[in-house]
Formats: sequence, structure tokens, C-alpha cells
Amino acid sequence: MPLYESTLIARPDISGQQVEGLSEQFQEIVRDKGGDVAKTEYWGLRSLTYRIKKNRKGHYLHMQIDAPADAIAEMERNMRINEDVMRYLTIRVDALDQEPSAIMQSKGSRDGRGRGEYRSRGSERQGESSSPPAEAAAGGSDAKETDSGGGGDSGAAKE
Repeated sequence: MPLYESTLIARPDISGQQVEGLSEQFQEIVRDKGGDVAKTEYWGLRSLTYRIKKNRKGHYLHMQIDAPADAIAEMERNMRINEDVMRYLTIRVDALDQEPSAIMQSKGSRDGRGRGEYRSRGSERQGESSSPPAEAAAGGSDAKETDSGGGGDSGAAKE
């Protein structure tokens, strides 16, 4: 059977449980037509790039589907009818990816990060490019000795 990925945006004023209900409804349609939903990801309430039907946010739901074309057509027909679905997009893919989507991976890395850690990571990047002048300003005469030695780290490596 052909493989598909479908993403929909639901209205922001419905609850997370109602979005899960939408997911179950569309999965049931696919199963009734002889298909299978391999994976479903709820991406959460996210800001939209531009307004859709006077809304600035929407609940994102992503599904990976293994189903015949008529099952997808029926699912899309129901998405058009449902008032809670603002937009949807279904594409055919060559293979389904078993790993979490890029959205879910970025969510995981953001959740594991503590407050202020982003700033320290950014300062490390800046520190790499500007560390020799910073050492020279802070070190005074010591910086001159390490500079003549061929670099700040080479003196530490000799010890």
C-alpha cells in the first residue's frame, strides 16, 4: 500500500482531549478503509506564521499512514467537513520514518535545557571566536608570554 504523511491544524479553542478525539476519528476512518496509522504525533498548540480563519495559533497533529488512496480521500473529505480542522496537508512518501519528527526532536532538546543554558551556549560560540583577545585583555603580561609561546593553549599543553 502507498505510504502517506498527513499534518493538520485544529482550532486553538478546542482542548487537547478533543484533538486526540479528532486523531482517533481519522484513524478509525483509515482503518475502516483497510489502512493503518503507523504513528501519530501531537505537536501541541503552536503559533501560526499568518492568521488562518482569524486565529493566530493552532493545535498541530501529524500522522504517518499506510493506506490505499480511497482511505486517504475519505479522511481528507472528513477533514474538510470538520469545523475544528483549519488546514491539512497530506503527501505521499517513499518510506515512513520510525524516528521522531524534527518538531518532536527540537521539543525534546528544548525541554531538557535549563533556564539560561541557551545564553551560555551562545556565549561559548562567541567565546571561541573572541577568546584570544579576551585573554589578552584579562591576562596583561601573562597574555604576552602565551602569545609569544605560540598560542594560549600550547603553554598549558607543555606543562
